[in-house]
Amino acid sequence: MPDTPLEQKSSATAIRRRFDADVERFSNLDTGQTATIDAPLAMELITQAAIATTPHIGQLLDIGCGAGNNTLKLLQSITPLACDLVDLSLPMLERARQRIAAINTGEIRIFHGDFRTITLIPQTYDVILAAAVLHHLRHEADWETAFGKIYELTAPGGSVWITDLVSHEIDSIHSMMWRRYGDYLCSLGGEEYREKVFAYIDEEDSPKPITYQLDLLRKVGFERVEVLHKNSCFAAFGAVKSGA
Repeated sequence: MPDTPLEQKSSATAIRRRFDADVERFSNLDTGQTATIDAPLAMELITQAAIATTPHIGQLLDIGCGAGNNTLKLLQSITPLACDLVDLSLPMLERARQRIAAINTGEIRIFHGDFRTITLIPQTYDVILAAAVLHHLRHEADWETAFGKIYELTAPGGSVWITDLVSHEIDSIHSMMWRRYGDYLCSLGGEEYREKVFAYIDEEDSPKPITYQLDLLRKVGFERVEVLHKNSCFAAFGAVKSGA
């Protein structure tokens, strides 16, 4: 399980460089990312939850969009959409725009950088997706800033849906879940693969418990939150903003 101090975790620049070189692996809509338990199911659930809870979806924000898988999944049910895509990796953004433009006639804009510092118009987005990105946040102030901005950007009546790596509040449960995740990784590629994945998680990631994130969603202003799925160290959840 990750134990590197937060101050020694990879910088945003180092994380960007790794993803710049890994576009192909994140460009498979059918499998998602195999190191993520239930990735295709989580992608299906957050996009269908967005549709179920959001009466009108015209404007989408995909934070940490990668190669565009989650937006593409939503577009299988709703099109056209105006799509704003944010990512640290420019090669990922370019691939996402290319893939999304092939099936979507709505406007597509890309924003290269950290969404916390990018200027976006408040109360604009009917749906915000954040898949496998928030676990890169570090200190509690970072988490509060990020969730506060997500709330600010969500349109009245809109929703935010998250899938991510999570930790646990109870140490013994945390250890148990990481053992289970290790067993899953071994089933994919043996002990060497498990150690490889655990090494980059330890170097790059600083996940928070789903309980912490649900509380934070409420703290920043969302009145209704929901858990869609959790398996081992991965969860899908979200929140709906009250209407005007």
